[in-house]
Amino acid sequence: MRSILAWTCAALLLAGNAAAADIELPADLSWTAYGSTSSGYAQSVGLGNMLKAKYGTSLRIIPGKNDVSRMLPLKAKQAELCACGIAAYFGQEGVYMFANERWGPTPLYNLFNNIGGAGGGMLVAHDLGINSYAGLKGKRITWTKGAPSLNLNTTAALAFAGLTWDDVTKVVVPGWGQSMQAILDGQADAAWGSSISSVGNQIAASPRGLWHLPFPHNDTAGWERLHAVAPYIYQMTVTNAVAIDHNPGGAKSYEGAGYPYPIFISLPDLPDSIAYNLTKAVMENYDSYKDAGPGMDGYQLANQRFGWVFPYHPGSIRFFKEAGVWDADAQANTDRLLQRNAVLAAAWKAFRGMGVTGDAFEAKWLETRAQHLKAAGLSVPFAEPLNDD
Repeated sequence: MRSILAWTCAALLLAGNAAAADIELPADLSWTAYGSTSSGYAQSVGLGNMLKAKYGTSLRIIPGKNDVSRMLPLKAKQAELCACGIAAYFGQEGVYMFANERWGPTPLYNLFNNIGGAGGGMLVAHDLGINSYAGLKGKRITWTKGAPSLNLNTTAALAFAGLTWDDVTKVVVPGWGQSMQAILDGQADAAWGSSISSVGNQIAASPRGLWHLPFPHNDTAGWERLHAVAPYIYQMTVTNAVAIDHNPGGAKSYEGAGYPYPIFISLPDLPDSIAYNLTKAVMENYDSYKDAGPGMDGYQLANQRFGWVFPYHPGSIRFFKEAGVWDADAQANTDRLLQRNAVLAAAWKAFRGMGVTGDAFEAKWLETRAQHLKAAGLSVPFAEPLNDD
């Protein structure tokens, strides 16, 4: 009996070692992330612990205060990846904070994403007594200085109801935390945020209360208006939210909107072997880290969606093909996005040849960008600067 037990233990150990041997990662990896208090940072710690325990890889997490600071180490080759937010898409398109001489359009590859049950939308004071985005007309809506992604999301939410900033009272705040505090203090009525933002508990417990507004999925015209502003937002059923039943339907889920967070991206020169093995490690070891941080459920293989706004890295594509989840539609989408990136690169080259500098730089670049995209029969989102006031 003892020999059988010993043989069984040895076989299991060898099997585990063989599985680990299938994945070869460097001794050290670095990626940038949101600040140390963010859910993205906590998730990175959980993934790093898994990589160390399973493969001996030490992960260095570089926190960044803002969208540009999270992209800089990637550009400077100080980090292999970025666990980014949606502003990485602005970097790929060369708009907003990336529409300057230091940046321009930056080709990026997606490896994998966290796509869980949390959504995004306007966190609304319940005491307004409204049940749709149309009800925000005339209300006080926050505008966050230096946060194009937040402000664009809010603009898209208003557009869903056919509203613009001219239809509401703009409340300018210096940061996202202050936008939430403005609701608590009665200085604002709604602000964009994640459905699982912890401050939602404070709003829900306050005299004002918390209310989640749905984005009805059958409102075709509303979604067309939203996508004209923010093409990266997609339909989803929100199943994870603070006070989730605080919505017009009173159910434990509602028709909402969202996009992945974090979004794991790299430059095109990330070696295929790293992209393949890291994607494989994260996808195949879900059970070992699923309880390591908030919202880890979004890393499951079944949650990945490939018809989004970033082309996928060839190394990651190799894994997803082996896993049987990469199909012709996914490949066609990546091919279209690679073509788009090539058009953007050509537009940037042509623009830089014009010698434009100074205050005219952004407007002239956006004009050139639009001309090249239209000539290629491609869409032109973010055609205008997002004034930060």
